[in-house]
Amino acid sequence: MTKREIIKVGREVLDIESKAVGALIPKLDDNFAEAVDLLYRTKSRIIITGMGKSGLIGRKIAATLASCGTPAIYIHPAEAGHGDLGMILKDDVIVAISYSGETREIVDLLDFIKRFGVRLITITGDKHSRLGRFSDIVLDAAVEREAEPAGIVPTASTAAALALGDALAIALMKKKGFSEKDFALFHPKGHLGKKLLRVESLMHTGEAVPVVRDGAVLSDVVEVMTKKKLGMACVVDDQDRLAGVITDGDLRRTLLKYGDAALTKLAGDCMTRSPKVISKDELASKALNLLEANKITALVVKSDDGRVEGIIHLHDLWRTGMV
Repeated sequence: MTKREIIKVGREVLDIESKAVGALIPKLDDNFAEAVDLLYRTKSRIIITGMGKSGLIGRKIAATLASCGTPAIYIHPAEAGHGDLGMILKDDVIVAISYSGETREIVDLLDFIKRFGVRLITITGDKHSRLGRFSDIVLDAAVEREAEPAGIVPTASTAAALALGDALAIALMKKKGFSEKDFALFHPKGHLGKKLLRVESLMHTGEAVPVVRDGAVLSDVVEVMTKKKLGMACVVDDQDRLAGVITDGDLRRTLLKYGDAALTKLAGDCMTRSPKVISKDELASKALNLLEANKITALVVKSDDGRVEGIIHLHDLWRTGMV
């Protein structure tokens, strides 16, 4: 095959599979909504099962559900009949993936499923199949054709099943009100976890925060800054609200301006008013963007009522490997 022919085949595959996924959109009906509602209401776990390529898709769907806050595991249907049925609880919900709806290993589980009253959702290309008839909810994932010329190798059908599983997971996530903060809890490692870190998890708090009154003399401010080692100090008024900050740069400018008399000046006269601040609930990545954009090394973490809650320093972000 020439390069042109190879590219042509690749484009044809992507075209067939994208059309297969697109064709699912008008098929989403009350059955889909009922499936999401059933998954939402279960007090136990979601059990995903499928054989062969469908099993591989099932593993991915289980992983997506789990990462979005819904306990889910994959059980191999052939292994289920050899003891793994003991992993299934009565209050679980089973999601079976079988394009034909006649996969022997899954059909063999129907007696157990019905005897124990476990609810069954099936993703299939034939809603009139045996699995389709015995399911509580059927999700139609039929495709017009596979991408493989003979129509034997699961390609478009597995792409459709995967997309439908993602649709279930995301709809369920939104119904649960699963937020970025929740997502970060389940993804503490890797690049994604770093992107979802909150300021609150990295900031310095309590005694580690350099705070001085606006009436403090600069010599006392220098002592506090030296002790706390963050290169700045928060200046607060008599109601403990943030009035400004004094940085190493502010100290140098004051020394150049006043010379030997600089250390007798008051913090309120030397501080930078209206400093850059951030909320503890913001993403750490936003703090990094603010620091870089303003060419500064620290941000004051301020509460809604104007009080100092902490300091987030560029070094804290470096330690995460974010930069």
